[in-house]
Amino acid sequence: MLDVRRMQMLRAVVTSGSVTAATRLGYTPSAVSQQIAVLEKEARTPLLERVGRGVRPTEAGLLLTGYADVIGRQVAEAETALADLRAGRTGRLAVRYFATAGAALVAPAVARVRAEHPGVQIELKLIDPEDPLPDVREGRADLALVVRPEGNGTQAAGADGVRLVRLLDDPYLAVLPKGHPLAGRRTVALADLAEEPWVGSEWPGPCLDAQLSACEAAGFRPRFVVESEDYVTAQGFVAAGLGVSLVPRLGLGGRHPGVVVREVRRPEPVRAIFAAVREAVPPTPALDSFLRALREAGGGE
Repeated sequence: MLDVRRMQMLRAVVTSGSVTAATRLGYTPSAVSQQIAVLEKEARTPLLERVGRGVRPTEAGLLLTGYADVIGRQVAEAETALADLRAGRTGRLAVRYFATAGAALVAPAVARVRAEHPGVQIELKLIDPEDPLPDVREGRADLALVVRPEGNGTQAAGADGVRLVRLLDDPYLAVLPKGHPLAGRRTVALADLAEEPWVGSEWPGPCLDAQLSACEAAGFRPRFVVESEDYVTAQGFVAAGLGVSLVPRLGLGGRHPGVVVREVRRPEPVRAIFAAVREAVPPTPALDSFLRALREAGGGE
């Protein structure tokens, strides 16, 4: 196989017309001559012939010089492209997120990256909160938003090299029909909902687990009479008087006119929202910008 470095020496010799002038590459004339001789052995044909005090390329030498010129330009382009990627001027950022985090967290983060790194392509994919960790771990996504029933501190250990960065705690609020006996209170104790029929608002998974864990701490297990698995639909069932529900604050973008919403205490059900990133991969400028915007949108530093 031809050595690319030696081909660049040949190009320098042919361009300058002498071995001595090619020493600008940082080699002595004898070292250049030795490297050209090795290249001729690799090529199995003479590449230079002496003319007076200088040299000129053979037909094979001209051929390799042309390819060396192309390779030199491609290496320079590669170095420029790599510098742009490291600086965040180009690249791709793949993000997985779930619906209720879209408007409040993801949208401002996307806006920041597009402003600070306009050359970076952002790939957004809506996905269930408990699904995206394999995408991050296996490199199909650079960042994913995930939910845990509760979170302490700013970071948590993920699975198999995935690091979780805490963004915010999203408390659940009680959604009651207008005219409900508890609607006149400013806050509702979770135990006060123990005997009520419940309208489910979550799919099985970490979000529902956050509700059930809080209810268990309050001494009861909710009796679900409707499984809506959707925040807007759940409000409709509550407004119709079929039960009460818990909906996270981020999920209450539009409130049904037939319900009232109250804060819950003793205990307060909370789901913790984290950004999942790969532990071993160095962050890029675009990923850093995205994480900062997510934390600011979530009320963090």
